[in-house]
Amino acid sequence: MHTVWKGAISFGLVHVPVKMFSATEDKDISMRYIHKVCGSPLAYVRQCPSCEVDVQWEEITKGYEYEKGKFVLFEKEELEALNESSGKTITILDFVDLTDIDPIYFQKTYYLSPDQAGGNAYQLLMNAMRDTGKIGIAKVSIRSKSSLAAIRVLENCLSMETIFYPDEIRPVSQVPNLPEVQNVNEKELTMAKLLIDQLSTPFEPGKYTDDYRAKLFDLIQHKVAGEEIKIAPAKPEANVMDLMAALQASIEAVKPIPADPGTATAKPKKRAPRKTATQAAAGGENDASAAPKRKKASAKPKT
Repeated sequence: MHTVWKGAISFGLVHVPVKMFSATEDKDISMRYIHKVCGSPLAYVRQCPSCEVDVQWEEITKGYEYEKGKFVLFEKEELEALNESSGKTITILDFVDLTDIDPIYFQKTYYLSPDQAGGNAYQLLMNAMRDTGKIGIAKVSIRSKSSLAAIRVLENCLSMETIFYPDEIRPVSQVPNLPEVQNVNEKELTMAKLLIDQLSTPFEPGKYTDDYRAKLFDLIQHKVAGEEIKIAPAKPEANVMDLMAALQASIEAVKPIPADPGTATAKPKKRAPRKTATQAAAGGENDASAAPKRKKASAKPKT
């Protein structure tokens, strides 16, 4: 793994030297823009619209547009000076329960490993957090970006999730067309709960795959091999007219499939129970009343 940051975790007066590694990787299949006429990849050019010249990296600085077309400029050293005090320290401010943090706050995950002679302090912090069940809320600055972070134990490793500041989370009240509070049909609610119960299972991340990426990679392989590919359009699903029917259809779809009756072992036929004397007598009366009909039906015509 490539080290993306080096510093220390600070809690109280304790410093734990650590290295940071990205815990995730982007596996999206990247595409480039190509000129259809000649097949050449297009390049992005940094060009000044006023001077009409290409601009080199050493001629570029950063600026903030405080009014339309007006900027204040910053040198690289000015921005770096803002992070000198906390640029190499993950400062734990509080310890909280993980369940207190809504998932909307989480951004990106990193692994932290002990650096230099920090193995003992690293192990101490990890064991203390594991035993108390707490996670640390910290401040950290990575690549000139200040973030809150959650420090927690993941298997036998300390991990860090950068999290948004509260003012970076948009309020739900800004979401348009949210339904107003209203009564819910009890039968529909019961069926919805039943469907949730049938779909409930322990989380197994290994069973979830990126189907789009797999199909795209397969298509790339066929095109590289020179094969012509035609993808049939997916058949539209049947339109369920009402919510109750949709819930019922969903429940039926997730029901366990019964065993094939054709594969079951045929059961021997049961013999009819022997009649008792009373049943035989009653049966004789019934047979007697029916006998003339059978005799008439089987009588041969006289010659």
